[in-house]
Amino acid sequence: MNEQTKLRTIGANLPRKDAQEKVTGAAIFTDDISLPGMLQAKVLRSPHAHARVLRVDASKAQALPGVVAVATRDDFDGMSPFYGYLIKDQAVLATDRVRYIGDMVAAVAAENDATAYQALDLIEVEYEPLPSLPEIATALADDAPELFDGDKPFGVANPYGTGASGYVYPRKNVCYQFDYETGNADAFARCDHVFEDTFTFSRLQHMHLEPFVSVARWTIDELEIWSASQSPFVVRKELARVFAHPENKIRIHVPYIGGGYGAKNACKTEPLAALLARKARRPVRLRFTAEECFLTNTQHASIHRLKTGVMQDGQLIARKSEIFLNSGAYADASPLVAEKAGYRINGSYRWQHIDTKCYCVLTTTAPAGAFRGFGGTQAAWASESQIDMIAHRLGIDPYDIRMKNLLNLNEPYVPAESGIDSDLREGLSLVADRLGYRNRRRRRGRGMGLSVVVKDGGGANKPAHAFVKATTTGGVIVGSGTTEIGQGSTTALTSIAAEVLNCERDRVSLTPVDTHASPYDQGTFASSGVAIMGKAIEIAANKVKREVLAFAAEDLDCDPGDLVLQDWTIRRGNEVHPLAPMIMKHFGGPGFEFVALGYYKLPADHDAPLETKIPYWENGWGGAEVEVDEETGQIRVLQLIISSDFGRAINEGACRGQDEGGAMMGLGQALFETMVYDGDTLLTPSPLHYRVPLASDLPDRFQSILQEQGRGPGPFGTKGGGESGILTVASAIANAVEDAVGVRITDLPITPEKVLAALDRQKADGEA
Repeated sequence: MNEQTKLRTIGANLPRKDAQEKVTGAAIFTDDISLPGMLQAKVLRSPHAHARVLRVDASKAQALPGVVAVATRDDFDGMSPFYGYLIKDQAVLATDRVRYIGDMVAAVAAENDATAYQALDLIEVEYEPLPSLPEIATALADDAPELFDGDKPFGVANPYGTGASGYVYPRKNVCYQFDYETGNADAFARCDHVFEDTFTFSRLQHMHLEPFVSVARWTIDELEIWSASQSPFVVRKELARVFAHPENKIRIHVPYIGGGYGAKNACKTEPLAALLARKARRPVRLRFTAEECFLTNTQHASIHRLKTGVMQDGQLIARKSEIFLNSGAYADASPLVAEKAGYRINGSYRWQHIDTKCYCVLTTTAPAGAFRGFGGTQAAWASESQIDMIAHRLGIDPYDIRMKNLLNLNEPYVPAESGIDSDLREGLSLVADRLGYRNRRRRRGRGMGLSVVVKDGGGANKPAHAFVKATTTGGVIVGSGTTEIGQGSTTALTSIAAEVLNCERDRVSLTPVDTHASPYDQGTFASSGVAIMGKAIEIAANKVKREVLAFAAEDLDCDPGDLVLQDWTIRRGNEVHPLAPMIMKHFGGPGFEFVALGYYKLPADHDAPLETKIPYWENGWGGAEVEVDEETGQIRVLQLIISSDFGRAINEGACRGQDEGGAMMGLGQALFETMVYDGDTLLTPSPLHYRVPLASDLPDRFQSILQEQGRGPGPFGTKGGGESGILTVASAIANAVEDAVGVRITDLPITPEKVLAALDRQKADGEA
């Protein structure tokens, strides 16, 4: 590509490729799929938090007119009915016991929804209630019963390198433990001060607009599924194991996905939909209600105990962390979240000693799994809150203590790890200036807070495979397993191919995800679509480009280096040669397609703590200004400034949308959102009860600053993005509240009641 035409698509801020379909309603989602003879499925759920299932009698339901199939634990012959990420502990339907209110016990496939609901009422289930364990403390108590007693479900720990280790079922009701240690524990003895603080993070709901939904059918010996899944190839593998069925005879289609934020990774509705379809011998749609989504997957509530050693001048020396994640009733993605929460708890700073232990605690509540930020939200909340607290205790400005201790550009995050690829001080200075932090007028009731986060980019161990093909007339087709969940992958990936092939983006289309036709991908998660999958597409597109230039050079009897590919013509000096006639002359009237595969994976590095060095870092900065009403405890966010380094923005609007959407989720985490339990009973069981930010909650001034520091490993210097925007907000607001009124809230969300209680304690301490 010559300099004159370079970067015509990247950074051009063109309209999103999927915009017209979605705005006009033409876009197809899984729930839009309708097959001849399709049945509707509904699920019977447990009313008990913990109980043995003594008897399930579905005979009356099966006899109801309009009911075609009823599935229970008695239908598992020939199956291995348990699934999960590293730990296979969640059954398609409850087997010996249920472990939370909402656990799936039986399911019905009927001609319509009304009949299916009627049939659920006819299923008889006899339970023997058992003690419940609704909280981390009760699950870890000495006298707590085990949720999985006897033989534990099959599970494996991830492989780790220097300083890191993982354990499956290390103690009662703990399904996974991640440890990381480096440096010398004697470092604490050299510190001038050692501070110990505890932080809690509330349980949250993903609130994706599209519910969990699958459509399944069996055709002779092939299982075909349409699914709103972020990881269709992983689901295919799990279904093959659960049903003892060959992977090549399981086909999964993924249309557009209406949001996921991590919840739609791995199996959710697919195994049960497949079981019902097999039994009914007809297609089945299983679509959860919004209320059922609250019972299917959540973000982890957590407890963080931080012990941090510092010098009088603010130099950070040592940190010891204990993190307890509330995993709910089943492991789901908890082991992976624990790994990331434990690895990220030390933030963006330099330490001489780190000692971290993160536990996944099983409780009798809804399962917790992947959520935007993937352990980083919990870690950033605790770490960045304590950094501010330490600064106040030492009489140092929170900005200054961060600038003193931030990792330098290219400095390894920890020993044997890759270096930080953003200038963290430059980013913090930029946000502080935009916030007006250093020139602010101090007055009671109004304050500012800062936060700096670093999140290891996803895809370190992830292989990416893609194809690119160019038709006779210059149409370009890109194939990958990356799913479009609203993040803009369709726009980004087609832009990369267009850039390499030096053509307009309108020439490029992306194939729908189909496990029979799309190249393999582990899943759309961890902001890896551009930097990792984009790299595979770049490689494939460059191969196609070389093939086209070699073909044209042979036809023109010249060297490929003499030629330039531009808009499906060959430029040779001042000569222009349209490619289509050349191709048809050589291959005949039907023409030809130039096709290439691209593969990209970082090499394993057994010295690196996570077995492969992190490919890039999602670095983010945040600043907030708040006003606190000391009579009511109400917090008004006057300013919210966020910034992320995308390396190079492929599409500015999409990048800003990701950052700003993440920041609004962070605002919800900070001030409003929490799944409230009364013991085992969820008191906020639906979107009608669950408080999210409203338009009226938007800060008076909300600004995102897109940084392009240009050091990303992806195509054209890109990095992954979309998660750092959520990570800084809660701690920045908590830091601003303390700056405003001198009270520290360590328990999310930061509600008026908590602020008033803290102010009352402050007043009582002052009068004592």
